[in-house]
Amino acid sequence: MAIIRDLFLFDSRFRVGFIILVCLLALVTLSFVSPYEQTARRVAPRNRTPSSQHILGTNALGQDIFWQLTFAIRNSLLIGLIAATVSRFIAILNGMISGYLGGPVDRVLSTITDSFVVIPRLPLLILLSFVFRGGMSTVTIAFLLGVLDWAWPSKRYRSQVLSLREREFTYTAVYCGMNTLKVIWKQHFPFLISYMMADFISGFLWALGTEITLSVLGLSNLGTPTIGTMIYWANYYQAMLQGTWWWLAPPVIASILTILSFYMLSISVSQFLDPRTRIQRLSIGG
Repeated sequence: MAIIRDLFLFDSRFRVGFIILVCLLALVTLSFVSPYEQTARRVAPRNRTPSSQHILGTNALGQDIFWQLTFAIRNSLLIGLIAATVSRFIAILNGMISGYLGGPVDRVLSTITDSFVVIPRLPLLILLSFVFRGGMSTVTIAFLLGVLDWAWPSKRYRSQVLSLREREFTYTAVYCGMNTLKVIWKQHFPFLISYMMADFISGFLWALGTEITLSVLGLSNLGTPTIGTMIYWANYYQAMLQGTWWWLAPPVIASILTILSFYMLSISVSQFLDPRTRIQRLSIGG
């Protein structure tokens, strides 16, 4: 909490990103009190312009766009959260074990990691989405994104643990009788927490952007509202050609604001945690 407070007070990029994120989360909260089901159609007059009754208008499917947007943001953020959690959990576990144990274990785990690194993720996702089109739930897509995004972060965690393994406090812990799991968890893991914050946001952004890409191409579960599926249906019914711009504009703006928010949070946290900027802050403070 202290880090968040300092960033909010002294970094304008973090403030802007944080305020946008709070607004998005407010929309997510509204989705739980929506008068409509998220998959309901023909519950409102079709193709109505924004008005006091329908803030963002309605679409050709008879849906209130404002309430659909709240569901879309909720599901998109859920996909990003699950995918980033899964990928970073695998990356941390693999990287720390590989880096600390070394030897045959490191060689085996590094080979597996390198195999996932060279996998062309987007073409593979497009292939799987095409094969199982409509058959994958939101959670399934999120887990799939997470499983395909752990390799590069794992290599970074491994390199950090390799350095920590040679530190004096590690040798002291071993000499005091700590087993491998305790050394990894109690001695090394705390050093990675700050880095994990920025890395988690990076994984979230990748998952969110990939989901939007798959949905716009029509290769995800189109029955579940997400930012990407809203853009897909607006394009499918030729919203711009029909003059119903209010159908396409909200999800596009929401995607831009979401990515902008997490990008600004990411670069702000990364710079804050950079040892060089820490030294500069300490020298200025002194």
